[in-house]
Amino acid sequence: MQLPGRLRSTTLGDVLGTLHRANVSGTLELLEDRGRHHCVHMTDGCVVAVDFDGSSRSLSEILRGERAADEQTLSRSLLRSIASHRLHGEVLVEEFRISPSVVAHALRLQVLERLTALDSLCDARISFRVAVRRSRQVASGAALTPQAFLRGRRRARDRDRAHEPGGLSSGATDSARRVLGLDSGCDLREIKRAYKRMVRLLHPDLHPDATGAARRELEVRFAVVTDAYRTLVA
Repeated sequence: MQLPGRLRSTTLGDVLGTLHRANVSGTLELLEDRGRHHCVHMTDGCVVAVDFDGSSRSLSEILRGERAADEQTLSRSLLRSIASHRLHGEVLVEEFRISPSVVAHALRLQVLERLTALDSLCDARISFRVAVRRSRQVASGAALTPQAFLRGRRRARDRDRAHEPGGLSSGATDSARRVLGLDSGCDLREIKRAYKRMVRLLHPDLHPDATGAARRELEVRFAVVTDAYRTLVA
């Protein structure tokens, strides 16, 4: 298995696809020139955790948004986690009796959100460290299926096809415009305006009162809108 040295020559989707096919266990490291360091932890070819050096929702924030735990439980469990040097999710399950499936679902949402943020990186130095033992960052049940961490990721082949007759410039962009409610004569300003409008309508964080099922539906629809926007501005 050989990975490119820089992200600019490939895409995160292609790198994750290569690691998945190789069934690896270890850590993909992405080091930006400005110093930010991101890690994608993998076990048997599947993404199980992401350390994102930037702004992202914490486990507490996700559980609060899902109304899966009250504020007192989240505060006390976080303090217990810090004091005992244990994972917050582990403490929630073992000491505060939060359902393992609820915590695992929140962790998977967190991993997906962080992967989406990494997918927008233009460049970073790529390296991979093979695991000699299981990372402490990995919580039980948080592993993503290949469909979850590969679906919708940008691929180099799609980028290259965008410049070919009949490629993304025709079929895929037509579909993307339909998702955003745009016509074929739209310009970049109209695309951005339409995307912002859809964000206000569909971003899960803007619907704190949504039920669990409604929130998951919003997440799916928001992912589709985001993919359409990326297709049009790529």
